Formats: sequence, C-alpha cells, structure tokens
Amino acid sequence: MPVSRLRLARRAVLAATLALALAGAMHTAGAAEQVFVAVTAIVDHPALEACRDGIRDELKAAGYEDGKNLKFVYESAKGSTSNAIQIAQKFVGQKPDVIVAISTPSAQAVVAATQDIPVVFTAVTDPVGARVINDRNQPGGNVTGVSDMSPIHQQLELIRGIMPNARIIGVPYNPGETNSMALLQRLELEAHGQGMVIHEVAVAKSADVSAAARRMVGNVDAIYVPTDNTVVSALAEVTKVGIEGKLPVFAGDTEAVLHGAVAAVGFNYYDAGRQTGKIVLRVLKGENPGTIAVEGIRTTEIYVNPGAAEKTGITIPAAIIARAKQVVK
Repeated sequence: MPVSRLRLARRAVLAATLALALAGAMHTAGAAEQVFVAVTAIVDHPALEACRDGIRDELKAAGYEDGKNLKFVYESAKGSTSNAIQIAQKFVGQKPDVIVAISTPSAQAVVAATQDIPVVFTAVTDPVGARVINDRNQPGGNVTGVSDMSPIHQQLELIRGIMPNARIIGVPYNPGETNSMALLQRLELEAHGQGMVIHEVAVAKSADVSAAARRMVGNVDAIYVPTDNTVVSALAEVTKVGIEGKLPVFAGDTEAVLHGAVAAVGFNYYDAGRQTGKIVLRVLKGENPGTIAVEGIRTTEIYVNPGAAEKTGITIPAAIIARAKQVVK
C-alpha cells in the first residue's frame, strides 16, 4: 500500500476510535446526569398528592423528566406511622439523591432514618416542634423544607364572617400528631382573642373521626377540620355528619372545600409542591440543605362551597364569595 493511502487509513481508524470514545463519554455523562428523587407521604389525600405533583412538575420544568434523566419514586404510608418508618428505611437503602417527605410523620420517619442523604420536607406544620430541625433559619445537618403552618387568624375570621354568632368551634384532632398539637395551641390562642371557644375532641385513628363529629352535634356551632392527617383522611365522614346535623364544616385545607367543606382559607398545595421542588433543585445542584432556611408557603386562598353551606342551613355572604379564589359549584 502506498504511504499516502496508509496514512489516510490510519487517520480513518483514529477518527473512528475518537468518535467511539466521545460517544462513550457522552453516554457516561448522560448517565451521570440522571437523578433519583424518592418521595413519600403519610396518607393518600388530594392535598398531599397535589403537593407531590407540584414537586414533579417543578423538576420537569427544570429539565428533569421522569423516565429519562429522572427516577421519581413515590410511596404512601396509607396512614400508618410504622409504614412510614419502613418506607423511610427502604428509601435510605436505595440511596436516592434526595428524599422528599410530605407531612410531619413522614418527615420524622425519614429524618430519623438518615443523617447523610439530603432530606427536603414539605407540608410540615411545626418542624422545630416536631424535632425535624433545630432552627428554621439554619436547619443544620441534611434537612430543610417548607412549613405549612395554617393561617389560623384568617381562618377564624372567615368562620366569623360567614357565621357572625358562632362562638363554640369543634375541632377533632389526633394528639399523636405533633403538627396537630401545634395547630391546636394556636387555635386556642387565636380563638380567645376573637371571643371564641375551642371544643376539642381527640381521635386516635381515622375510624374514630365519624363518632367524634357526631358527639359535637348540638354542642358546637361549627366544626373546624385542621390539617390533621388522621382527620383529613376521614373528611367525607365529617361532612356527612355536618349535613345530617345541620352543622357547618370548615377546613384548613382548601382541597376539603372541593369535597364538601363550607369554606377554607389556606394554601394551594400544588403551588406548595412547586415551591418545594425549587428547594429540591437547589440541593440537586450541590447546595447544602442544612444551610437553606425553611420557607413558609407564600400565598393563601379562600375557597367557598355555597351548596355545602346551604345543606347545613347557612348562607355565605356575597362579599366573601366575591373574595374567593374558587367558588365550588
């Protein structure tokens, strides 16, 4: 073979070799870019599921798409704290890049399970009281997130605006949920300032909620369902009792209004999920979660359900309907 042809052949082989090496490098880089985000919640509920969807959509908007460069795994504990612990331990064993815990019990389980894997919580009412973190501004360790402490003052004002003569407010709650105890303390403080009294009824599990609501009929002016995972999971039972006993049911979760509560001022949990997703992205980019200040949910919305109000014997004033973000038909 002439020298010129030999040189050309060698150059062709070298070019092919470089092309293969480059393709391999690109494949390795692509594989390295894939991230694994594991998400868990304590119970199946529209608000928590909306939060999950918001997280996933925020990741997608940033270029992380499930099944491509993102592995997005979600598991619900179905209302069981023991399941929450098992899920947390399972996720830790799978070594995701970030674990997202939706709700206080799930956050407590995940934080107890790992000190190494970054944890971002959301829908946690009182993260300091729940011992998920030590300080909201400097969480420390491997944890940060978003708190959903309810706007209690606004919620009681909403009840008073719809029911001016309401004085005694029944509140079912699970004393085993740290978030509920924090909410109850704030409710009692705010109610005193507005001339109201909180009539609390403890429940240990979802199956107890219906009986607790029935005990309130004739003893309270309205029921307020806080963002208590146990009570919210049995919301349909509470609203059923409310209709039968002509007892208006208000809620701290706007999603509850879509399912029979009279009104709520609260958060859009899908938006809270998007807000949480932004924090997850910061962690994926290498930021230390322990140095990211815990955020509160930024905006509140009023939802009203005039039909549910009518079924319990009251009418929502037109001025409040005009202020509502959503009027459920």
